[in-house]
Amino acid sequence: MLTEITLENFRCFHEKQTARLAPLTLLVGENSTGKTSFMAMLRAMWEMAYTGITPDFKAPPYDLGSFDEIAHSRGARGSQASTFAASISVPDEETHPQRECNPVTFGAEFVRRGTAPAVLRRYLSAGSAEVDQKIDDENGVRARVRTERGEWEWSRRFGLDNIDVQTLSWSILFVDLSVAIEQPNQKDFIPVASSPPIGSLDLKSLATALHRFPSWTPGALRPYASAPVRSTPQRTYDPARPARDPLGDYVPMYLAETASQNGTGWESLKSALEEFGRSAGLFDEMRVYRFGKSANAPFQLQVRKGGKGRKGPWHNLIDVGYGVSQILPVITELLRSDAPQFSLWQQPEVHLHPSAQAALATFFCGLAAEDKQLIIETHGDHLLDRVRMDVRDGTTDLKPEDVSVLYFERAGLDVQIHSLRFDTQGNVLEAPLGYRQFFLEETHRSVWGD
Repeated sequence: MLTEITLENFRCFHEKQTARLAPLTLLVGENSTGKTSFMAMLRAMWEMAYTGITPDFKAPPYDLGSFDEIAHSRGARGSQASTFAASISVPDEETHPQRECNPVTFGAEFVRRGTAPAVLRRYLSAGSAEVDQKIDDENGVRARVRTERGEWEWSRRFGLDNIDVQTLSWSILFVDLSVAIEQPNQKDFIPVASSPPIGSLDLKSLATALHRFPSWTPGALRPYASAPVRSTPQRTYDPARPARDPLGDYVPMYLAETASQNGTGWESLKSALEEFGRSAGLFDEMRVYRFGKSANAPFQLQVRKGGKGRKGPWHNLIDVGYGVSQILPVITELLRSDAPQFSLWQQPEVHLHPSAQAALATFFCGLAAEDKQLIIETHGDHLLDRVRMDVRDGTTDLKPEDVSVLYFERAGLDVQIHSLRFDTQGNVLEAPLGYRQFFLEETHRSVWGD
């Protein structure tokens, strides 16, 4: 569970600033205030911390461009930042249930290599201990390990061309640190100045950090990052192997495959989808309708809604409006059995009636209360209001401290991120004067006519 992110000289974020993250984090603000960029950096830092890979800032659904488009610029000659940086934090495990604790932090600094960003520095800190790695040159790396007892230096030279020194050296460093924790006085770590030989006690805090950010272990389940879904339902689908994509185009294939190959799993997923459909007023039942008995036969996705005690007719997904086909990929991705714990969503409420937006908010609250972490960019006032009311009314187990509202406010050439909280009555705390000013002015104009 990420608890905060810090940004510096990244796109429209100039001064170093830190934003609070929670199980349910809502990003709000005007267009072009950096919300999508914020989500792109969150994913990049997560992948660096948990998989060790060097991030691709052009990977879908986020394309941030080259270094010149990513590093902060004031618009004048010589005003381009030479580096940009970010870090993420998680709580240590012992105090995680209370969500108030000393953070374990992973950070990185990026520099230009050709036209693309490259990692200049990575660091990991926990308590008073820190490991700080810098890339010396094309084939070399140096790191410092610091604790209360002293400092130690670690270095490597790579004589091979065409290797990813940035990723490889970080992984090797972590392996050496893991060995040093089990076998003190490693020769790989040279004392700096008057520091004693490195010992396992010096690395106790780092051992916690290594466990919280297991960068050397491949196979971590990466977060799902959704683009704003542009619904493109088809009248009939031909079966194909489903592969996740940011637009959710794979979902019909995934539902058909699950229905044909996993009876118990399909019934569970189908039941959950129908429960949401009823709560949102979108549909009561759904099915995969095949034109033949074979699993390879073409199929349709169909839904129906009843009324006055009677079941209505089945309708093809393409014939019931965009609301259903818009929300189906979002709900399916979050309900599937292998859904990642951490996911990022851009405007999931598009095409939804306010009542369905409110039902979606309650659905998000329920997932976040079950230890999922959702980062949601939204322009849906009804979604935000329902979250406030659900926290106030105890509709789910989500507590006020489990929600963070990040308000992105334009300030000249920069953007300021305000981390807002709820109280037990669902009131927004610490809001700046500009927060929801447009809605207040529109309401005043509607009532008073001036």
